[in-house]
Amino acid sequence: MKRTFGLFSTATALFAGATLSVIPSLALAAPSQAEAALAHDVSPDILSAMQRDLGLTADGVKRRLASEAAAVRVEGSLRAELGERFGGAWMNADGSALVVGVTTDADADAVRRAGAVPQKVKYTQAALDAVKAQLDSHARTAGRTVHAWYVDVMTNSVVVLAQDSALTGGTDFLAKAGVKHDAVRVVASREEIQPLYDLRGGDAYYPGNARCSIGFPVAGGFVTAGHCGGAGTTTSGSGVAQGTVVASTFPGNDYAWVRTNGSWVSQPWVNNYAGGNVLVYGSQEAGINASICRSGSTTGWRCGVIQQKNVTVNYNVGPVYGLTQTNACAEGGDSGGSWLSGNQAQGVTSGGSGNCTTGGNTFFQPLNPILGVYGLSLTTSGSGGSGGPIIGLANKCIDVPNSNTADGTRLQLWDCNGTNAQKWTFMSDGTVRAFGKCMDVAWGSSANGTAIQLVTCSGNPAQQFVLSGAGDLVNPQANKCVDVTSGNSASGTPLQLWECNGTSAQKWRR
Repeated sequence: MKRTFGLFSTATALFAGATLSVIPSLALAAPSQAEAALAHDVSPDILSAMQRDLGLTADGVKRRLASEAAAVRVEGSLRAELGERFGGAWMNADGSALVVGVTTDADADAVRRAGAVPQKVKYTQAALDAVKAQLDSHARTAGRTVHAWYVDVMTNSVVVLAQDSALTGGTDFLAKAGVKHDAVRVVASREEIQPLYDLRGGDAYYPGNARCSIGFPVAGGFVTAGHCGGAGTTTSGSGVAQGTVVASTFPGNDYAWVRTNGSWVSQPWVNNYAGGNVLVYGSQEAGINASICRSGSTTGWRCGVIQQKNVTVNYNVGPVYGLTQTNACAEGGDSGGSWLSGNQAQGVTSGGSGNCTTGGNTFFQPLNPILGVYGLSLTTSGSGGSGGPIIGLANKCIDVPNSNTADGTRLQLWDCNGTNAQKWTFMSDGTVRAFGKCMDVAWGSSANGTAIQLVTCSGNPAQQFVLSGAGDLVNPQANKCVDVTSGNSASGTPLQLWECNGTSAQKWRR
């Protein structure tokens, strides 16, 4: 077993291998028009916080956000193309290029053609994920000196964080889990990661006698951290009755959702603690090394980058799986709060170490799994409230043919043109609207091939859609996806309902 001992704060500074021969000027594929527009329209609050915490100019922030939006698209394409040979992906240090791990020269050429930078690695991400899964299956054998473990794609390794003075705790954990692999590194961790109790991200709320925070509003309530209170806990806010925790999980996961009473209305924004609000447009998951900001009542807006994904944190009450690690600081008063990358919701605060004076690492529970587990619909603002395109196969848009608003008009794929026929608003009630009417599954059917159409909004579950972090536009009632018929990228191809299969014909973004 190969072991590397070093400080937690420097763990991500190591590299797995030399970058393959590339053209020095090679940069990430140019952002699409829609991606560039979203970056240009970034909230002033996010703009100023990223300038402060990441040392960027205003133009630098916009360029980075545009590059990161394009990287999501390119990474998804390469992940599908390379399959089991995919070696992970991350943004480079200044956020200008996407780096993709490869194991063969042929795959390196494919990465270059996609506009990304290839880096030769020894292990595929699938191989590293398998090692981490084995550790997860033995999580209960990890002692208190083991703080977390995760796949570090930038160093092509599996990292186990252990107490500075007791690194043997990490090796003991590996032995109990039966893990002997050269990719595993035991790295020193200065502080045990603790759940950030009595913390808030957006507005404060009070579960019992504790104080936590609203993560993100959803239709009928909001999501937050599970460690803030169990199912059945009553909540209050602003001095009045608010709601009840419907479901809560901690440890294992760290998420919950609260159903609010009729006095509360879900709004598509997050408190910026500077006298304003930050609009939330969607929940497209950002990549490793992407910029990210969080909101909390104790420390306000703080920004950093995403360092690791799928981290298992070994809290004193048990492990929590699937967390995302960042270098944005947090303190008591920030738990359960909101994380955004640009205008895309990312997750809710779980725990962390350090503080905003000396620095530290903070972990959040990704949002899309919470929405999926509980069947919730994120409250969003559309595109500034006026709607925006939904982009899919061949970078074409969901379109209302000839702007025909008659009930039953079948939606189609068409070249993106910026017209109102392609401006879709994701509403707080879970509907997706254009011209004031709703995207709809014809007759509420769940059969493959059912038409996706425009119809007068009626509250029918056939008009409920969720855009997942994986890019699937799902009708929860049928549990099937909006699909381009036969994967035909020609303009005018009709849309249909079909079993979700992960193909490019079912991948959408805003």
